[in-house]
Amino acid sequence: MNLDIAGRTALVFGGSRGMGRACARQLALEGVRVTIAARTEANLREASAAISAETGVPMACVVADITTTAGRDAALAACPVPDILVNNSDGCPPGDFRDWTQQHWHDALDAMMLGPIEMMRRTVDPMIERGFGRIVNIVSRSVKIPQAELGLSNGARAALVGFVAGLARQTVRHNVTINNILPGAFATDAQRHHVEALAKSDGRSFDQLWRERGQASPAGRFGNPDEVGAMCAYLCSAHAGYITGQNLLIDGGGYPGTF
Repeated sequence: MNLDIAGRTALVFGGSRGMGRACARQLALEGVRVTIAARTEANLREASAAISAETGVPMACVVADITTTAGRDAALAACPVPDILVNNSDGCPPGDFRDWTQQHWHDALDAMMLGPIEMMRRTVDPMIERGFGRIVNIVSRSVKIPQAELGLSNGARAALVGFVAGLARQTVRHNVTINNILPGAFATDAQRHHVEALAKSDGRSFDQLWRERGQASPAGRFGNPDEVGAMCAYLCSAHAGYITGQNLLIDGGGYPGTF
């Protein structure tokens, strides 16, 4: 299928690794001019060079932290008028809510709610004026299946999803859609860090926990980040203008509910 977005511009946060990188790669394969933003310059340069070499589409990169005003300014200086915005940020380490201070909560909200909302605020009106826009937030299955040890992420990501539910209904008549992807367990660095933290508190080995978590999925494996990239690219396509305000699970069947 021709997604009909060749020549569009995209800004992808967290685009140097994991699911963000997979989204950037798939958009580049569709001929989109992508700028990836992340906090580590070395990772950015490696990712942009590798994706450019594979796709033949030049890829820009910018050191930018979505949690800060300066980071958001830097990202928009590098890609001033994106047609496509992918918001993606790390979650928080697992823990016990009794140990979390107010600062922990503020940091979680900055990364997983307020930063993405601010990026939407600064890009959505120009998208409306141009008559095309696609915003995709990489969130988490935890908004539907909360895990106690991920309370910081549960709360902040659920707040983002709640906000999007209202905004997405206001923009769709202008061909600007906003959707959330809810990944389950994927083979990413973030998943490895999560399992490492669990292993320290659980007493079992990393290898044992990693194997058990992968096999626990009905699919019998972890997801591949490229699968998220493909879903993201379709949601960003010219054919997805009637899909908005949705929370789309991609978890190998792990969510047990009908709805």
